[in-house]
Amino acid sequence: MDRRIGAQYYTIRDYCKTENDFDESCRKVKEMGYKIVQLSGIGDFDGNFIKSVLDKYGLKCVCTHRPADNYLNNIEKEIEFHKTIDCKVCGLGAMPGFNTKQETIDEFVNNFKKVAERLNEEGLIFAYHNHAFEFEKRDGKYCFDIITDALQCENFKFILDVYWLSYAGVNPAKFIRERKGKIACVHFKDLQISEGHPKFAEIGKGNVDWDDVIAACDEAGVEYALVEQDSCDGNPFDSLKISYDYLSKKGFN
Repeated sequence: MDRRIGAQYYTIRDYCKTENDFDESCRKVKEMGYKIVQLSGIGDFDGNFIKSVLDKYGLKCVCTHRPADNYLNNIEKEIEFHKTIDCKVCGLGAMPGFNTKQETIDEFVNNFKKVAERLNEEGLIFAYHNHAFEFEKRDGKYCFDIITDALQCENFKFILDVYWLSYAGVNPAKFIRERKGKIACVHFKDLQISEGHPKFAEIGKGNVDWDDVIAACDEAGVEYALVEQDSCDGNPFDSLKISYDYLSKKGFN
């Protein structure tokens, strides 16, 4: 696994809505020590602008989360966008509908198999990000596996989220090991129990066994690890720095 720990911009989405804010956020991320990023939740910026800012601060985008409609209705524009920002992993944050009804699954597979095949023609990867809802079981099998088994494409991979796996009662390290060769990125996101309830936390502040997760990522051939925290008690830039500092002691840089 690449030891350049990445910053998932969904963490700082509220600070990336204008071009000036995006530039300033990239500066802060770089000064923390991050070298790679995932772009998610940012403003609807032109790809050339994004690439110029990333280059300015020596940052490399390795993954995105883009709206489902973009892939379904503007696939050629999405291909051009990803090539412009020099990003190979085209991510989808969740299945449209956020449910596991059979008709929702069937529609998703039918639509996005075509998307994945078109991206594959351009040498791009289509990657799916999980939440917890995909781990409802049907006939003893996770809906996650029902969905992904049906979406069989050469370039289809996962963006696995450690928090949501843990939230769903799934051992993240075990789950990662079982999907060797199929994982583009892993979201490093900790789960903390506060007043009896799960909450998002900085890496190392929660209950995830990070040594095991990191080892599993290496064994499974994960390409990139990306720090994400959906909500923060304080300033999200401070949370990104806390997570970076923790992981830097684990061999990341």
